[in-house]
Amino acid sequence: MSKRIIIGAVFAALAIGSLTVWSQTRGRRHVAMETQPLSLVPASEDPPVANQSTIEPDHGHRHVASNGIPKHRVGRFPNRGNPHSIRPQRYDFELPADPQPAETITSIYLAGRFGPPNMPFGVAVNGVLFDPGTAEFWQGDRGSGWNYEALGGAVPLGIDENYAHVQPQGAYHYHGIPAQLLKELGFESTKHSPLVGWAADGFPIYCMVGYVDPKDPQSGVAQLRPSFHLKEGNRPGGEEGPGGKYDGTFFEDYVYAAGTGDLDECNGRFCKTPEFPEGTYAYFLTKEWPVIPRAFRGEPIKLR
Repeated sequence: MSKRIIIGAVFAALAIGSLTVWSQTRGRRHVAMETQPLSLVPASEDPPVANQSTIEPDHGHRHVASNGIPKHRVGRFPNRGNPHSIRPQRYDFELPADPQPAETITSIYLAGRFGPPNMPFGVAVNGVLFDPGTAEFWQGDRGSGWNYEALGGAVPLGIDENYAHVQPQGAYHYHGIPAQLLKELGFESTKHSPLVGWAADGFPIYCMVGYVDPKDPQSGVAQLRPSFHLKEGNRPGGEEGPGGKYDGTFFEDYVYAAGTGDLDECNGRFCKTPEFPEGTYAYFLTKEWPVIPRAFRGEPIKLR
């Protein structure tokens, strides 16, 4: 069996969870099956409290303490697509300071281990979580496997111009590339990406731009491409699925094809970076799907 098929099967098997009428399966009933343009909420508001965040080495770990509040402006919450208000959190994590690749990858779509329907991927350098998954499923059925994509637009989720919104407990979190954070970090497309965060397994997270030759900082830089693409044809219909064309509405609309991009199935690669001149495994946020990685090369810790 090919690696491409194995990865797709693993992701599909692990993709369970749920969250606009509550059904017997405790999910909100959605029947949309086509992507729609995102209508982003202007990031015109100051956060409700000041950012408090530290990320520093501590006895063999990388200690993260944060209230989950960004320094940059945010959208107005609650809003039409998101009924929740931003509230400070109490994040306290011990990330591995010397992460190692695991024998197998771990999907963010975990059943029971860290709690359904998914887990955050990592934490940005400002202490805000990268949390790309959603709790929205076709017909509200978490067992269906048809998990809506936050950036697909089929289900309006009140996302602001930082591609972020708010969870029921008040946690502001990123579903896409955090534009204003990149401005704060001095991101330039002609330079290697600054460090933008840390994954739950301890490996660093960068954004879009890396060295052309991953082993040679003198090779110039380029925008890195993921190795995922939309499946061809139509989704199964009837009892098997929502039907309609594979267009990015659902997580399951995408498939990994090794070697078609610069990055692996975890949206990362082994490479040198400014912070790791001797080399490391590193993740990259990408302009194309999955944008934020959906699987871990190492062993993740719980971030909720």
